[in-house]
Amino acid sequence: MTQLFLSLIIPVYNEEDRISDTLQTCLRYLRNQSYSSEIIVVDDGSTDTTADLVQKIVSECRAVKLLRLRHKGKGWAVKNGMLAGTGQYRFLADADLSMPIEYLERFLPPISVDIDIAIGSREYLGARRFDEPILRHIQGRAFNWIVRALAVRGIKDTQCGFKCFSEKAANMLFPLQLSNGFGFDVEVLFLAQKKRLAINEIPVDWYYREGSKVRPIMDSILMFKDILATRINNLMGKYKLH
Repeated sequence: MTQLFLSLIIPVYNEEDRISDTLQTCLRYLRNQSYSSEIIVVDDGSTDTTADLVQKIVSECRAVKLLRLRHKGKGWAVKNGMLAGTGQYRFLADADLSMPIEYLERFLPPISVDIDIAIGSREYLGARRFDEPILRHIQGRAFNWIVRALAVRGIKDTQCGFKCFSEKAANMLFPLQLSNGFGFDVEVLFLAQKKRLAINEIPVDWYYREGSKVRPIMDSILMFKDILATRINNLMGKYKLH
């Protein structure tokens, strides 16, 4: 059997208000592409009707799969989705599609070549942000300064929820991931730099959506703890980097 080209991974937690529209938008886009693909929705223990809504689409479309997990955090959902994917490329997308799905082509060949990880960036030259509250923007930039100082050098935006991993990178990094929360991005990129993988930032248009699950202050504190945990885990030799 020919390997799939793309696995689109969408982690969700209580997204009943938008998951159906998100999946239909992604399906319309992917049906117009020349490559083979699958969509894996990873339900992080939702307590609303999210899983039921996804299951309805699964029953109508073989390209959509649902992976149901106990609630442990976004990082947990992403890790399991990435390892469940079978595509040559594994693309991570937030359920709110704050980046238009049409930008997906920027992360894949023939536009992006010889890259292990392509990161959607709201800060790289050419990127644009729309309707983002100024306080959230300031908090995000402050967190990125901490990230670059303590863990991941040279990347302007580690937290944008749209990233593409080659099959090699996904299978190399996600088995090593220990963080279950929002700080997983920093841990995975830290490990990628340790592995000397090729990483590119891709400028995107990014639209602030109401209903985000991110709690700017609390989650920033938790992500800071994750950064420290990553550094400690590295010093203690918990990552098998060789």
